[in-house]
Amino acid sequence: MTIVMDTGKSYNGNRQVKADNVVQEWSEQQVKEYAKCMHDASYFARTYCKVISLDRGLVPFDLYPYQEEMFSHFQNNRFSIVLACRQSGKSISSVAYLLWYAIFHAEKTVAVLANKGATAREMLARVTLMLENLPFFLQPGTKALNKGSLEFSNLSRIVAAATSGSSIRGMSVNLLYLDEFAFVERAAEFYTSTYPVVSSGKDTKIIITSTANGIGNMFHKIWEGAMQNANEFVPFRVDWWDVPGRDEKWKDKTIGNTSQLQFDQEFGNTFFGTGATLISAEHLLEQRAKPHIQVLEGGSLLMYESPDPKHSYIMLVDVSKGRGLDYSTFNLIDISQRPFKQVAVYRCNTISPILYPTIIYKYANLYNEAYTIIEANDQGSLVCNGLYNDLEYENLHMDSLIRADRIGVEMNRKTKRIGCSAIKDIIEHGKLDIVDPQTILEMSTFVARGSSYEASEGNHDDLMMNLVLFGYFAVGNNFEELTDVNLKEMMFEQRMKEIENDLVPFGFINDGQDDESNILEEDIGVWKIDKDVKVNMGF
Repeated sequence: MTIVMDTGKSYNGNRQVKADNVVQEWSEQQVKEYAKCMHDASYFARTYCKVISLDRGLVPFDLYPYQEEMFSHFQNNRFSIVLACRQSGKSISSVAYLLWYAIFHAEKTVAVLANKGATAREMLARVTLMLENLPFFLQPGTKALNKGSLEFSNLSRIVAAATSGSSIRGMSVNLLYLDEFAFVERAAEFYTSTYPVVSSGKDTKIIITSTANGIGNMFHKIWEGAMQNANEFVPFRVDWWDVPGRDEKWKDKTIGNTSQLQFDQEFGNTFFGTGATLISAEHLLEQRAKPHIQVLEGGSLLMYESPDPKHSYIMLVDVSKGRGLDYSTFNLIDISQRPFKQVAVYRCNTISPILYPTIIYKYANLYNEAYTIIEANDQGSLVCNGLYNDLEYENLHMDSLIRADRIGVEMNRKTKRIGCSAIKDIIEHGKLDIVDPQTILEMSTFVARGSSYEASEGNHDDLMMNLVLFGYFAVGNNFEELTDVNLKEMMFEQRMKEIENDLVPFGFINDGQDDESNILEEDIGVWKIDKDVKVNMGF
């Protein structure tokens, strides 16, 4: 059977795009090709789609093996998440799939969302380029084409917008595509408002693609959930070695031109904090979470080591209002071990400040009457008074910077700055062993904001503030009295050794001259070279 069509009409003067309601005669071969394309997205892409090559201009879309697999992945799964290295062609593969979906599925809405509207429109421009270079018999006819949307004769459309709470409000979206989702600001807020709408249909699809960009953002959370089979998403990963032409020689050259850290960020699919984190990315990668040995208080307290009657402990306490927003937390640190060690963590966002002293009292006593340091801001003062006056717990820290009748530490710009600087040195020099995964997560999302540090968008920093409090206390005189360790002096000595190691040459050379030629007056404090001392240069 043949269908009679008129090939003389194009859309709005664009001779490469078929207009709406154009009639065309199809050959039997074209009908067969149309059927093949309809049932196989990868066949459609590699046979008929064209892309722009930096070296060769407009060329056929020659799919790599992993791109073939990616098309099958998109076709066979409702919820897909792709973690891919930089310059792997994930975006152009997604563009081809979106075009295929809109052409061969009638009355569907495809939403392309990116961090910025301009980026989303660029994705739509790529879709348009592919459409313009399709044979006319595959084009469905175009009803509307502009910078923000593309609508076909089959009543399917592709719209582009920035990720915001109102970007697709009121739309009935059949396929939602989120490009470079790890870099989207306020991603958690957007996703929370959008997911229920998109996922409500039986056949709706969500595709998320991105390179890694730190821990704790929405992309990382969805990816980790997918890897643990804890959500509906099915993961797909593209590593640097999957891309033809990339081998160990290419890797070494790339690292040589950049750095190992940058390579891991761009091509290694490695999740760690960005350069804006308080704790450097290199040291974040060194953190190793360990399994807890006991869960208490309805899951709010995780115990990693039981109390040792011979050890001393410090408890660092942060207080929230208990309204389901921020968390009331405490960290228990064993200060008898070297390095110091995190042994228990409490985290709850519903505990009332009135009841919280009872929890603190219970576990401070369990851990040998732990020396307890409480952030006394806002609700913290209530907890301090309840613990000291009502429960008569006396092993509490009183900061000299606040009134003598108040217990705890007032966290202000000065104390926070001191605490942040100190805990950075403590952790990066291996003086404190962090084992709790939630604490490690907060370390990875504790980023620079203006002249201070706080949790990145959509994350919490209550456990991290416990550590900041520990850092502030650790460089004070009270810490030395408690532990017999002058941590401030120790850190200074270690820092000076690092500087010396960077500056000192491989060895000292005996110049063979007499002693007298190398002796200067003692009162000017210059070293004397002993000719009998020989230095092994290691050559």
